Amino acid sequence: METINESTVTPTHEVMNDEAPLVEVDKLNVYYRSTHAVKDLSFVIPRGEIFGFIGPNGAGKTSTFKVLATLLKPHPSSGRVAINGVDVSKQPHKIRRMIGYAPDFFGVYDDLTVSEYLHFFAAAYRLNAARRKATVADVLALTDLTEKENAPVDGLSRGMKQRLSIARLLIHDPQLLILDEPASGLDPRARIEMRELLKELQRLGKTILISSHILHELSQLCTRIGILEAGNWVTEGSLDEIFSTLDMRRILHLQVANQSEELLGKLRAIEAIERVDEDLDRLALHFNESLASPEDLHAAIHATGARIQMFQPQAMDMETVFMKLTEGKTA
Repeated sequence: METINESTVTPTHEVMNDEAPLVEVDKLNVYYRSTHAVKDLSFVIPRGEIFGFIGPNGAGKTSTFKVLATLLKPHPSSGRVAINGVDVSKQPHKIRRMIGYAPDFFGVYDDLTVSEYLHFFAAAYRLNAARRKATVADVLALTDLTEKENAPVDGLSRGMKQRLSIARLLIHDPQLLILDEPASGLDPRARIEMRELLKELQRLGKTILISSHILHELSQLCTRIGILEAGNWVTEGSLDEIFSTLDMRRILHLQVANQSEELLGKLRAIEAIERVDEDLDRLALHFNESLASPEDLHAAIHATGARIQMFQPQAMDMETVFMKLTEGKTA
């Protein structure tokens, strides 16, 4: 995948303090009349992260995104919401030069070609006319749409329209991409292509805030994840950090060449192992990961004299975490 040619992109962002988080949200509150949609929400997003926002419908994800995108004013009781040190409420025009926002429905203008669509937004962002053509060519290449530049927008598949919307976000070279359900309605191939595109954008230095109901894909994509329910922050961190706070039990599938009752007794005596089940062709070891990592467990099992043929810890998935932490509430 090609990268944006830096010489053709007009920088629009402020001078960055690389040590400070890009996004800082402190005690954000959002009301819709009598509904308290977001309640004292606080989090930070370091630069270069892909931060996943997870929550059921009505959790407050889109409301939070709209505040960051300057489309919704936070309640006066809120603390501070800032991007790159700039207060979102006080300087919305400056914020809009720093971000690219895509709502859960990607709107495009059907009566234009792909190239015309991007040139329209390049002009709207007042990109230098001499550089505009090269900038459009660069974002088309990055999103793998070069061959479609003269195609009418209304003839594109949904997946290509999603990629075109990402291309539109990149025209002004924003620091932060805010993506609300970008994989919604995409087929499996288009979802994979979207995921790879977002990884490439992270590699290029973009910070990405993304929400999705496809939890497995978020777990593969995101560096950190935050879970929101009924407007309240439930937890945040990397998957490993969240698993450890939950004291999650895991299962290890094990095959040994010298299985015996004596060996089973030694395995059951290992502190982290809580139960050993004998299946047809393997052993299922239930263990507490807070007491021993899979690597530590491998060493302990090897020390019993077991001749290990298969050692396969069962992966914990994002769906398990989500169901354990949430109760199905809405604001």
